[in-house]
Amino acid sequence: MSTLNPSTHFELPAGPNFPGRIFKSPQLRSLNLNPRPNLSPRMRSVTRVPLRIASRLVQRPAFVRPIHSTVVKAANVAPVVGTGPPPEPPIQPAENVHQRVARRRKQAEMLKNAKELRNASSGKGGGGLKKRFWKDVSVKEVDGALQVFLDTRPLRHPVSKEIVRIPITKPDLASALALEWDLLTSAQDATRHHLIPLTSLTCRALDIAAADNTPGGEISEVRDTIATTLLRYLDTDSILCWNPPAGAHDLKNEAGESLRDVQKRTAEEIVSFLTTHVWPGITINPVLDGHSILPQSQAPGVREIVQGWITGLDAFEIAGLERATLAGKSLIAAARFVVEWTEGSVARGHLNPGKKFGVEEAAVATSLEVDWQTGQWGEVEDTHDVNKEDVRRQLGSVALLVSGTGLKV
Repeated sequence: MSTLNPSTHFELPAGPNFPGRIFKSPQLRSLNLNPRPNLSPRMRSVTRVPLRIASRLVQRPAFVRPIHSTVVKAANVAPVVGTGPPPEPPIQPAENVHQRVARRRKQAEMLKNAKELRNASSGKGGGGLKKRFWKDVSVKEVDGALQVFLDTRPLRHPVSKEIVRIPITKPDLASALALEWDLLTSAQDATRHHLIPLTSLTCRALDIAAADNTPGGEISEVRDTIATTLLRYLDTDSILCWNPPAGAHDLKNEAGESLRDVQKRTAEEIVSFLTTHVWPGITINPVLDGHSILPQSQAPGVREIVQGWITGLDAFEIAGLERATLAGKSLIAAARFVVEWTEGSVARGHLNPGKKFGVEEAAVATSLEVDWQTGQWGEVEDTHDVNKEDVRRQLGSVALLVSGTGLKV
């Protein structure tokens, strides 16, 4: 058998896999096959197998099927962003208190007008409660007591429907009640207790007086319940809870005092007056002095003396004490405030040679820690400022309730 020349042309037989072509390629040269004329019939069949494999490797084009139809795009590892420093944060325009109050009143008026328009368009409304049925409000003396009249109708208790009769020695309270009802715009407003807070407080005092006149024990159930509730504040009194001693980095005021120093000085002034003129002979200690977690109880006998003093107050005084305690979270400050302004037998305001313990003094004394923190970190609008004014409003209503011209000393 002769040797195959590498440069020899080979012709593949025509068929379904080989269409009868002549190749000259390096792959076929490496097979070292003999030319077709020199191959015997037996060798032809043997040679066709590698030739078929070779033709498939050489002649068939390679098809690539992509797995997606989107255009190939290189990743952008450095996106284009704005250059330069970030913009300044928005600054709220400064406005004084009067502008803020005027803005809120305008918003409230707009909301009220929108509500009235919606009710009118939907056919809703207060019916007979939509408009106030009185034009003038006046105060008259009837049978030795003061009464508030809505035109010719006397003001009545919202629950018992009894006529509200105010002692003749409290003309300021009667005038304040008349003003409160004169500011109402509809009879429906009279059913909202937050719009008539002074009326609610006065009716509370009248309820206590009615309970006192009910046949029964020496101390009515209402008084006993009030005394029990108020004594709970003695164990967590805001005047008697002091901050821990100041550290090296704690804030101090212009006088060089820490929060604890201010709390201690304020509490000592109030407690000293009470233990001298109101509850003589007892000692009131701080319930939290900064060194403990749980409040400490007062010495034995202190709670009994304070409870006896509370139950001995008249109806207007105990109602005022309850309101002042709930407003300032302090029974000590409330007791000091009531004895300063009351006209009853427990009045001790004339014994104070210095400045009177008024609404502002009581509000500041019961809000020392809040004022200290807001002075350092700022106020939350519609939260701290609203609570600040609400405490003063409630203490002012207590002063009107207990004060009068018939001072008993």
